[in-house]
Amino acid sequence: MSADDIAIATAADADTIAQLVNAAYRPAPGGAGWTHESALVSGPRITAAQVLSALSQVGHLILVARTTTGIAACVEIRNHGACCLLGMLAVTPAGQCTGLGKRMLEQAERHAADVWHCSTVRISVLSQRRELLSFYRRRGYLPTGLVSPYPVADGVGEPLLDGLTIDTLEKTLARNRAAPEEQP
Repeated sequence: MSADDIAIATAADADTIAQLVNAAYRPAPGGAGWTHESALVSGPRITAAQVLSALSQVGHLILVARTTTGIAACVEIRNHGACCLLGMLAVTPAGQCTGLGKRMLEQAERHAADVWHCSTVRISVLSQRRELLSFYRRRGYLPTGLVSPYPVADGVGEPLLDGLTIDTLEKTLARNRAAPEEQP
């Protein structure tokens, strides 16, 4: 799969994106991939209606990786001026550990820097998901020190454990598209 197979999602993709995200974040028993949060949170991570709402907002998009069998991965990007927020990075459980998640993250970062001219990106991760925090740290994301309670009111599932929190990580972006005469 090449970067050419990564495109901006449309409203027609909403059901498939919701299914993908729920399968990646909270798979049924026996359907788990590399990482998930089924032991921490129950219920759907997102609904098709929530995906449609996100897609209809200005400065908000979802990138999808398309294969011959359908959508294999997604990542959400929200433009907040100099800082873009990334979320909902998901790869089908069968496609995890193939590098697709890294490529989706890189594509989202490129879009944030080169199209929206963001200088930083932020991502929020369940504090208890140490393997996922490590994944982002290996890709240059650093803790901001901002830790917040799990957002029950956002309709993203019910905590199975008391005291779930969210860590916010941030990465400074480099603009990659300088003109040849501007390069040293």
